[in-house]
Amino acid sequence: MLRYWLAVLLLAVSGLAAAVERVVSLAPSLSEIVVELGSADLLVGVLDAGERPVELKDMPSVGRYGQLDMERLLSLKPDLLLLWPGSVGPAQREQLKRLNIPTYVAEPHNLGQLTAQIESIATQLGRPERGVKLAALLRQKLDNLRQRYQRDKPLQVFYQVWDRPLYTVGGGQIISDALEVCGARNVFADLALPAPQVSVEAVLQRNPEVILASDQAQLDAWKAWPQVAAVARGQLLLVTDKGLERPSGQMIEAAAKLCQVIAPDR
Repeated sequence: MLRYWLAVLLLAVSGLAAAVERVVSLAPSLSEIVVELGSADLLVGVLDAGERPVELKDMPSVGRYGQLDMERLLSLKPDLLLLWPGSVGPAQREQLKRLNIPTYVAEPHNLGQLTAQIESIATQLGRPERGVKLAALLRQKLDNLRQRYQRDKPLQVFYQVWDRPLYTVGGGQIISDALEVCGARNVFADLALPAPQVSVEAVLQRNPEVILASDQAQLDAWKAWPQVAAVARGQLLLVTDKGLERPSGQMIEAAAKLCQVIAPDR
């Protein structure tokens, strides 16, 4: 307990100068983190992509994924931007740099980085104690999942993002780390790209024990290759929780659901 409060005190001191009043979030996941930190009152604008949290339903928009409305952004006079690089194109990212608005860039590649960034965002918002508390809770949940689902030999998993063309996730993508928490290994973990295109032949060669996809028709298509271990074992598994696509605090619960899909017996 003493260690917890020392961390809060240190973060509070370092965060005094970073206290802000007008925040614009340039990624849905970052908007969610602000809401999870109980700090939606600091937001004055968000970038849209998909359904918003109910707390932000009336929040002004600064554009959509990949299409930032720079004029609208400037009209909101933000004193802090929260940026996930992939949500804004390269040219507009350069424009943002020239504006000299304080910017926090978040792009976690694993769940450990995610919890650390939640703490950092809380500090940027001038509310570090909330980040310490939330991150500690999420780390405990992750530890519990690892203990529950660990295996001496990880399950070999193919995570299908799309079928035409065939896309998966690479080893540096946070979903790949979520698979490891569940006692599994991404069969394409050796690929550096976050969403590499692969061939059916490459999947057959790596012979996954489990195939995951968000569409039943895409899973059923693999039945044409009964020699694949996942097909032979009936391990064509549907993953419908979109929370895995948004690296915010809720992703830990989405990872727990993923683990239940992969290993319901545990």
